[in-house]
Amino acid sequence: MSTKKDNFTPKDKKFMKLALDLARARKGLTGDNPSVGCVIVKKGEIISIGQTGYGGRPHAEHNAISNCFEDPKDSKMYITLEPCNHYGKTPPCTKNIIKNQIREVYYPIEDIDLKVKGKSSLILENSNIKVKKGLLRKEALNLYNSYYINRKKKLPYVIGKIALSKNKIIYSDISKKITNKKSDKLTHFLRLKCDGIMITSKTLNKDNPKLNCRLEGYTQHSPKRIILDKNLKIDLKSYVVKSIKNRNTIIFYNSNNRIKKNFLIKKGALLINQPTQRHKNFDLKKILRKLYMIGIKNLLVEGGDRLTKSFLQKRIFNEFYMFKSSKNLLKENEYVNFTSSDILNTKYDKYKTNFKLGTDKVTIYKN
Repeated sequence: MSTKKDNFTPKDKKFMKLALDLARARKGLTGDNPSVGCVIVKKGEIISIGQTGYGGRPHAEHNAISNCFEDPKDSKMYITLEPCNHYGKTPPCTKNIIKNQIREVYYPIEDIDLKVKGKSSLILENSNIKVKKGLLRKEALNLYNSYYINRKKKLPYVIGKIALSKNKIIYSDISKKITNKKSDKLTHFLRLKCDGIMITSKTLNKDNPKLNCRLEGYTQHSPKRIILDKNLKIDLKSYVVKSIKNRNTIIFYNSNNRIKKNFLIKKGALLINQPTQRHKNFDLKKILRKLYMIGIKNLLVEGGDRLTKSFLQKRIFNEFYMFKSSKNLLKENEYVNFTSSDILNTKYDKYKTNFKLGTDKVTIYKN
């Protein structure tokens, strides 16, 4: 049964905030399943917490019940999303909740998955468990924005990122370092939270990037590298090619270069022959659909000016991070300007936030 927001106590909100924090910490690392946080409370005290496991299993409710240092009978459970009620690779969480005689269950929003949506409360209430919905609903909707887009549109949640100097240069062969260490850490955090990172072969050949997560202790969660390479111009001596293993690299191409194709396949890359449009460019939305089908749910695009502009013009980004340094870069030899500021300010002008990271300014735009 639904409970009005005014009926939630400050303690209820405190426990749900903790559950939301647990879910945020694991977001992007739970595969096909949403990241869920769970807090179990008895006599006003927390007796256990749980998160969705890496890769999506076990579920948060299972982990929280397993972690209890006290019998969970007659306790309250705070979950960030409606608990599952169907058999999949694991038994339903509703069954585990009923079995352990938990007295009350709080969750802010229903699951968008039709196998679950709106059914769990009936199952729990039929076992004399009180269900209270709507607690911190707005915060939960924000947390599960990417999950809802995945399930509704069958597309990855797409985040764009660009770093530019004060004079709007994004590449200079004289001074390649643009942002500071704090901005670099945020970039690697974005990589941690995404299961795919996309660039073009032009950017790869120019910068020879690693495209991995270099936060201490999380290198094993580096995203899959996705390269748009219509003519298979990828440098076979690049770091990305040398570090291909277990299909951690996906290359979209439209070329008859058998020698390169066979070399890359033998190295372990996944090559996808993608038709081009009339203007000889890839259809980005078709590529996104294919990426979703092969398991990419959160995509970070760290392309150059041209790729970024293509995504912005089609309004594909769900979020966009612009890192702006306080220093100017020299315009000698080869350099590239960022030319999409006007597009950002017209198409993504409704929802944006700014903050400082040392001397750098970060602006987050949301679609």
